[in-house]
Amino acid sequence: MIIRSRAPLRLGFGGGGTDVSPYSDEFGGCTLSATVNMYAYCTIEPTDNGVVEFVAPDLKKHFNSLATNQLPIDRDLPLHTGIYNEMVKNYHRNKPLSFRMVTYSDALPGSGLGSSSTMVVAILHAFVEWLRLPLGDYDLARIAYKIEREDLGLKGGKQDQYSAAFGGINFMEYNGDKVIVNPLRIKPWVKNELEDSLVLFYTGQSRDSSVIIEEQIKNVRGKAPDALEAMHETKRIAIEMKEAILTGDIDRFMDCVRRGWESKKKASSVITNEKLEQVYHYAMQHGARAGKVSGAGGGGFFMFFVDIPRKPDFVRDMESYGGKVIIPKFVENGSEAWTLADAVSDITRKTDK
Repeated sequence: MIIRSRAPLRLGFGGGGTDVSPYSDEFGGCTLSATVNMYAYCTIEPTDNGVVEFVAPDLKKHFNSLATNQLPIDRDLPLHTGIYNEMVKNYHRNKPLSFRMVTYSDALPGSGLGSSSTMVVAILHAFVEWLRLPLGDYDLARIAYKIEREDLGLKGGKQDQYSAAFGGINFMEYNGDKVIVNPLRIKPWVKNELEDSLVLFYTGQSRDSSVIIEEQIKNVRGKAPDALEAMHETKRIAIEMKEAILTGDIDRFMDCVRRGWESKKKASSVITNEKLEQVYHYAMQHGARAGKVSGAGGGGFFMFFVDIPRKPDFVRDMESYGGKVIIPKFVENGSEAWTLADAVSDITRKTDK
């Protein structure tokens, strides 16, 4: 038996940072995001040798241990070992599991596409499929958040876990522990217009989002007036962005993206830097209508919206600037998991008939 899963990465259009405690606890937050055809993948092959093995070829990391009811949190693969401990303790009656797991992602950590949280959701969904657990999308996201933020103490918000679990274009609201995912019913032409004008550009600059988030948390707790007002403005723009996308006001949506990026930069001193500003200005001079860094900032992927007829020229210009260009597509499905043994059985049954 082999269990596989995948969960989609996300692009944050607006509101990023307002999903992070304590801002979301005190003021309430909201984000607008969309999942794209880039994924985190997980394969589990159960074994009977009493060993737990994690392999992450994209990270060039490997973990091997005797199967126990609690693994030490591995420095290289903390997410994997943390998820194992949660599953064994709360969903397998504290009994060890023996298996080999292989994971990889279409985007490395630090990309700004929510890759770490998406990987947690993908791994969790594989366990849910294997152990036949009665857990839905909200459960997946909630447990993923608990493992990352509470068990492992990793800084961040809630947007990434819920985006990966649900999929699609969503306006999400955060108020303390409560999260509401609102799937947006967008007219097909609006979705097509945004998708066909979208270009991702990898800056070649990875970043540690925890540094940025730590400063945002400090600013909120200290009631730093400029930073706090920037967060409020980021939230207001996300709400306006939702209205624009629902009514098909593309110009207003682009304006929101531009204003949202300017507002977000005021929330922390490390969200942007000279290199990112150079990339942004180059793109705007060569056909971009709007752009922003996806995720917390500091590096990773820029998302740009361009005039569709100018897209081929824009792509060539950005490639010549230096960096990786990706043309993403929106996807509706969230995290998915399946068992290969079931498919084999179906084929066998049909052959027998």
